[in-house]
Amino acid sequence: MTQPVVVVGAGIGGLAAAMALGARGHAVTLIDGTPAVGGKMRTVDVAGRPVDSGPTVLTMREVFETLFERSGSRLQDEVTLQPLAVLARHAWTDGTRLDLFADPKRSAAAIEAVFGRREATGFTRFSEHTQRIYEGVRAPFLDNDAAGLWTLLKRLSFRQMRQMARVDWHRSMWRALHEFFREPRLIQLFARYATYYGSSPFHAPATLNLISHVEQRGVWAVRGGMIELARAMASRIRAAGGQIRLGTSVKEILVDGGRASGVRLAGGEVQRAAAVVLTASPEAAASGLLGDAIRGAVQPAKAERSWSAVTWSMVGRVRDFPLAYHTVLFSDDYRREFDQLAAGRLPDPPTAYICAQDRDPTDPSPGVDARPQRLLCIINAPARGDDPSFRVEIERCQRSCFEQMARCGLTLEVEPTHAIRTTPHDFARMFPGTGGALYGTATHGSLATFSRPGAQTKLPGLYMAGGGVHPGAGVPMVALGGQLAADSVHTDLGSTLRSPMVATSGGTSTASAPTAEKR
Repeated sequence: MTQPVVVVGAGIGGLAAAMALGARGHAVTLIDGTPAVGGKMRTVDVAGRPVDSGPTVLTMREVFETLFERSGSRLQDEVTLQPLAVLARHAWTDGTRLDLFADPKRSAAAIEAVFGRREATGFTRFSEHTQRIYEGVRAPFLDNDAAGLWTLLKRLSFRQMRQMARVDWHRSMWRALHEFFREPRLIQLFARYATYYGSSPFHAPATLNLISHVEQRGVWAVRGGMIELARAMASRIRAAGGQIRLGTSVKEILVDGGRASGVRLAGGEVQRAAAVVLTASPEAAASGLLGDAIRGAVQPAKAERSWSAVTWSMVGRVRDFPLAYHTVLFSDDYRREFDQLAAGRLPDPPTAYICAQDRDPTDPSPGVDARPQRLLCIINAPARGDDPSFRVEIERCQRSCFEQMARCGLTLEVEPTHAIRTTPHDFARMFPGTGGALYGTATHGSLATFSRPGAQTKLPGLYMAGGGVHPGAGVPMVALGGQLAADSVHTDLGSTLRSPMVATSGGTSTASAPTAEKR
């Protein structure tokens, strides 16, 4: 007997949860107030061309391979993945440039050519260290729902506890990097991985250095843009008989008899369910944005917000710099940059990231391409999207950013009508309750990794997924969180459901007229 489950939010967490639930035979309805699936995995139309304006690449592809296999398909049959030959090109204002590659040996050779053998040896040692961290946390932490450090420790075997003791949680990323590198620019380069979690390398635990190993295991671009992955996930939900209702906002989570019993939509319609998976921020739930009845069900992490961003989705020319698919242009003073962010100010000048979406990601030696191309530029920003006074500062941001890129050797030529800016205010409107924070709470301090709420809430029948929930932010982590929420729902509702539906068609998608995204 199938039991209805409502999933609120069609970002990657909601899509993963709905996909996993549908594969297990649950009658799923996925609801989102926007006209398209994907959440932060979104595109922006610029000069008639779609620009990926959220996540731009995929790591930990095995997470999605498992999702699609359980739904009766294969990831490679649904999307075309292109491996990045150059993980990123890095540039500094003194003219130094360094490429990192998918092949660690080639990266070590590149580091030796630019910074010398001592630094290349340090990179090899660092790579071995980050692999040990990843192996220590993957099974006991990333693949399991977490309800705090002590619950985790009680669940560990002796072997796993020994592995967890070596995950380098007791010192900061910045401090740990000095064990492997003496070159300040390399320390700056690898410290940047803290920003993948919206955090400062000066305060994030060194455990986050595992992100370097995750990239070395493979980074892929999705042909047609990351939105194609979201669309493929939606297709598998429908194939299992699930419904996807877009352009339909959820006003409140309903509670009857002491458990979540469905949702009330903005138009007043009630959708009943045996369980609800909510992918909004924990802060949105706790503050009553989804009804007073669930205020006490979720306890947000007691931590500062992660960073937000200012982004430019553009079509423009770069005549003087050989962009790779990913390029990072560093500021001269990283500590000053993060001190400014911590003080609630935009960094001046900032480190800038550019995704050149018309470049061939498989080309290991891309050259200068002066043709108009789709570009996404991102800089870190404080999550002050609910602070109206922040607008004045943002107006000075573009000039500072573009001047910094020019100091690194890259000059952008972009028509004003061919650049769409997104600020923390825009992200705060898109994702209520966050202030524009894009990664949940900041991962600062040795125990911050364990502070996010898990999929289970205090209210029976209500489950959580998303970047503010364990195991955290980033495309694969949020997808893992969606699967963990689905596992919890399935366990709690019982295991007497029908077998997975592999090839059954069905489901509907109800979309409102597209609404313009205000920038």
